[in-house]
Formats: sequence, structure tokens, C-alpha cells
Amino acid sequence: MGLSTPPGDPRDTLRAGLPDRYLTPEDLASLFTVPIETVYAWRRKRTGPPGFRVGRHVRYDPAAVHAWIREQAERDAA
Repeated sequence: MGLSTPPGDPRDTLRAGLPDRYLTPEDLASLFTVPIETVYAWRRKRTGPPGFRVGRHVRYDPAAVHAWIREQAERDAA
């Protein structure tokens, strides 16, 4: 099931280009075209987008993934 936001919610803009649902590690691997092991390594090292657990499953908020992407782009531009 997807997450919905009220019309005009600022998170709509942050989520543009990503599904309007919490992302799985497999989604991130596909999005960044990296091996799934890389996504898990990012999580272990705390260098990737912040994730959270739902029981045994790791999920990522699309807004947090967008924020992480912006941080990486700004860091590389500096």
C-alpha cells in the first residue's frame, strides 16, 4: 500500500520521481544501479540514506532519499 499525502503537501515535490510509498533496499539498488550489497553496506556504515525497520524489513522514506541525494550533490559540488 502506498503512502498518500494531502493535496498541496510540500512532500509531493520532494517525492517527485520516486514512488509514493516507502522504498525497499531493492528499490534503492535499482534506483542507483548498484548491487544490493552496496545498499546494505551503506546502512551498516551509516553513509547512505536513512532507513528504518518495520519488523525485520528495512524501508526508506522517499523524502529522506531525496534529501540524501541533494546532500551528496552539494558535497560533490563543493
